[in-house]
Amino acid sequence: MDLAMAIEETTLALNLFLNNRFSEAKERMKPWADKSMYHALGYGTIMYMQATLTFDVADIQAAVYRLKKSLEVCQRFRRRNGVMTSLSKIVRQPNYNLYTEEEIHAELCYAECLLERALLTFIQDENLISFVKGGLKIRSCNLSYKECLQILSHKDWKSSKERVHFESGVSLGVGSFNLMISRLPSKVLRLLEFVGFSGNKEYGLSELEKGALIYPSLRSPLCSMVLLSYHTIATYVLGTADGDIELSERILETCLKDYPKGVIFLFFSGRIAEIKGDMAEAVQKFEESIESQQEWKQFHHLCYWELMWCHSYSCDWLLAIKFAEKLKHESRWSKATYAYQQAAFLLMLDNSSPEHLQRINTILLEVPQLKQRVAGKSIPVEKFAVRKARKYAMQGNRLVLPALELIYIWNGFTIINRNPHLLEPIIKIVELAIIDLETWKDKNENYADDYGLCMLLKGMCLKGLKCLTQAEHCFMEAASCEKRIRYDHYIVPYSLVELGLLFMRQDRCEEAKPLLESARCDYKHYSLESRLHFRIHSVLTELQKRGSAGPDISTNVTAVDSSSRTSPQRDNSIDDNDEEMMFFEPSAQCVPDADSDVIVDGVIQQKVVVAAL
Repeated sequence: MDLAMAIEETTLALNLFLNNRFSEAKERMKPWADKSMYHALGYGTIMYMQATLTFDVADIQAAVYRLKKSLEVCQRFRRRNGVMTSLSKIVRQPNYNLYTEEEIHAELCYAECLLERALLTFIQDENLISFVKGGLKIRSCNLSYKECLQILSHKDWKSSKERVHFESGVSLGVGSFNLMISRLPSKVLRLLEFVGFSGNKEYGLSELEKGALIYPSLRSPLCSMVLLSYHTIATYVLGTADGDIELSERILETCLKDYPKGVIFLFFSGRIAEIKGDMAEAVQKFEESIESQQEWKQFHHLCYWELMWCHSYSCDWLLAIKFAEKLKHESRWSKATYAYQQAAFLLMLDNSSPEHLQRINTILLEVPQLKQRVAGKSIPVEKFAVRKARKYAMQGNRLVLPALELIYIWNGFTIINRNPHLLEPIIKIVELAIIDLETWKDKNENYADDYGLCMLLKGMCLKGLKCLTQAEHCFMEAASCEKRIRYDHYIVPYSLVELGLLFMRQDRCEEAKPLLESARCDYKHYSLESRLHFRIHSVLTELQKRGSAGPDISTNVTAVDSSSRTSPQRDNSIDDNDEEMMFFEPSAQCVPDADSDVIVDGVIQQKVVVAAL
């Protein structure tokens, strides 16, 4: 089979896959998977997706084996360079016109297979050696993509048809790498740059957009999927929710014309509706995605996850419980997280019957046993769930606003704040919790933890209602609890970041920067620390763009003055991987600020991570 026919066959298989005909796509690739580079890539990619969706050991092993074979096939077609040729590359540019079409496509396919193989390495074994091996594979993959970019730029192409599939593949790889690396925190970024990685977000996005517009081409829909994932998921999980929703809607409109019942694109349709605060439309789209196919039920789990959040944003705790329970029983991704979410939603119900409390106790007792490891490391959200389950038992079967706390750490308030009808019942729940806290304040050893959390949540609600002055007071009050907090040490750095974001919204950038730097540098070993560092990196990058990266200045926030702050006494009886924090009185009436309609694009938002697992 020649190269043109192989690309045509793989394009057909991709169309089958995106139209929910997964088995047909797989069977179309299988016969030539040991002979054709594109069939090898296609077959390996389908196996890779199946493994990451199921998280089943047998599926992971089968995908690893297949990708090894795919790499061998691609290697057979790659250009063979001798020692002298390799050395000459150091001093002069190779003549890429001497490369055959098969050789340049083999380099591209090899890079794609190697990236998938590297990512599977992280979840296949749990030791440091596997982690290092995976990193080396990714570095080799990055070098291959750089080589492909050089080929694209310097080769004299005989026809546009010859170039189009290669160019879309280069845009996909180079764009994804730049986008991924640019989002990493600065400490990690400096290390990666030292070993040859570099990332530019704008360049990455432009390459992906260019690849999506190279139509028709094999990798055009894949570029679209990466862009949709970035703008609607990654920026909410690891950033400040600065995704371009208008661009996402335009991309999605094109994709749905080609794949009107495609489970993946129907999911993104629901996700966009959810981000816009239209929960009814979002639920309809997620249900439509579920009904569109029954072959790969793992796609249903993505929809169950979003449906759980949609119902929790609406304070429909019973339906949120339903989907958390379905995930716990059906999905292998993070059972500890699902179990804790189920218990957190149950705790929001006004039900004190012995049966109800026993159900919660039973679920929370399971959480520590359900914790797993990926790439030899515990999953941060699972460690958070375990710590909360232990805290529940330690303080007499009680937690304050656990479901709203989960909504916050998954950045759900950036969605809730778009719809006042969603926000109103939530702020009432927070106010009632604050009143309840005050009634038994003297008997509560963890009052500062609970009060700090309530102030943080109240501040998020007030910011959504455009009561910016009151929101500022709430964040400052939460941060002022620092030396009194015993367990929930994450509240202080998170409150400082929220205060910094609030100042940026008011164009008080010189006040925002020291808060963000303090949250990044002055606090260590608290829950979900790396997640916050991703957000801080995004915000500081935005500050640099505005030209506000000048010297730090002092503010009137006590928590920022690290010179006068002593390390708080930590209580590690729940978890030895925690954080620290600080206090305010509930404000009376919420009065919107005069300048509350000033919103800075790309800074005041958030909500993965699926990809991190």
